[in-house]
Amino acid sequence: MSVPDTHAGQPRKAAMAAWIGSALEYYDFFIYGSAAALIFPEVFFDESDPATATLLSLATFGVAYAARPVGALFLGHFGDRVGRKKIMVFTLILMGISTFLIGCLPTRDQVGTLAPVLLVLCRVLQGISAAGEQASANSMTLEHAPPHRRGFFTSFTLSGTQGGQLLATLVFIPIAALPEEQLMSWGWRVPFWMSVAVAVVGYVIRRKLDETPAFEQQAATEGVVRLPLAVLMREHWADVLRVVGGALVASVSTIFTVWALSYATSDSVGMDKSSMLWVGALANLVALGAIPLWATLSDRIGRRPVFLAGAAGSAVTMFLYLWAISTGSYPLTMLLGIVAFGVVYSAANGVWPSFYGEMFSTRVRLSGMAIGTQIGFAVAGFAVTFAAQIAGPDGDDWSAVALFTAALCVPPVVAALSARETAKVPTEQLGERTAGRSAQPAKVAA
Repeated sequence: MSVPDTHAGQPRKAAMAAWIGSALEYYDFFIYGSAAALIFPEVFFDESDPATATLLSLATFGVAYAARPVGALFLGHFGDRVGRKKIMVFTLILMGISTFLIGCLPTRDQVGTLAPVLLVLCRVLQGISAAGEQASANSMTLEHAPPHRRGFFTSFTLSGTQGGQLLATLVFIPIAALPEEQLMSWGWRVPFWMSVAVAVVGYVIRRKLDETPAFEQQAATEGVVRLPLAVLMREHWADVLRVVGGALVASVSTIFTVWALSYATSDSVGMDKSSMLWVGALANLVALGAIPLWATLSDRIGRRPVFLAGAAGSAVTMFLYLWAISTGSYPLTMLLGIVAFGVVYSAANGVWPSFYGEMFSTRVRLSGMAIGTQIGFAVAGFAVTFAAQIAGPDGDDWSAVALFTAALCVPPVVAALSARETAKVPTEQLGERTAGRSAQPAKVAA
């Protein structure tokens, strides 16, 4: 049964809402990463022990990822119960508020150990928000998209994420260039305060978006699932595991964005903070163009080969990028940073929204994507902390970190090799399990 086309123009509108909303949301998320590497060790932790302060600061970056699986259970459940649109609006507002509050926090010099406690609390709220953001935006765009262009339209969520990362980096470049006293007193707070505008703009954009035809049809015919998690674990447990494994490829992003930045600007290498921020900015700029191109290619040749190329290629190019940093050569670091992150990693990054989303049926799609990705992302978030430990007491063993990152690219390769190819499957047939669904009908709520 097909739904009459009463949503003309919605695919583009949904893609733009996903792009802008994700860009604004992940601007909030990624300014924390820059601050955790460059600012927070001195502001919130004991600066008399720089190595430990940096380790603890990077650990707070991972805290949000630890909170994400919990947020995924909650937001995934309600996203499959009440719809994609409401979750998209909620996550954006929560992210804006929690990020603004970080900019208002007292420092360690002012309130002692209460400062890092409050920082972690705000970071947890950021993680809960991010847990539902991509899954709801991906579900929205996939279910609005024409069947033969699902890869292209869903890629807007991830190009929006890259846009947010680019914006966060560009905002931090002039902030990092401030005199040290101004930077550590008030300068670092400005990017976090700007999240008020993030919440307002995102709300205006997303509240005007229609719910998806697929979800409306599900609600009108079979009814929404009363317990999405139960159905998900009964019928799609293998796909959830695939998504968990595939999501570990995000470790490439966190190592590139946070650990490599911290390593490059450390005393052992001594590269300039603003210069390294430009590496990330230009790599993300290239990714903005590469992501939709890789996604379009996946619409033609399939999701699996493109995702595999990105995951396996990232394992190799991360070695080259970290080696370039170790040489202290800025031009080489810039070139290999763009290749590793802007081009190669974008293959996996641009395809996973459609690749993962197409594994699940409409009734559990948001839950499946949210839970699977956020468990994998939780590991990716703490990859930064593990990298800081693996790098040794001086924090300069880049080859060990490169090996660690390459190892985390193995599960995504295995997940892709074991997955079905879904690029040509009609939208209404995605995630169907003939045996599983005929054996026992799921409990639904009208």
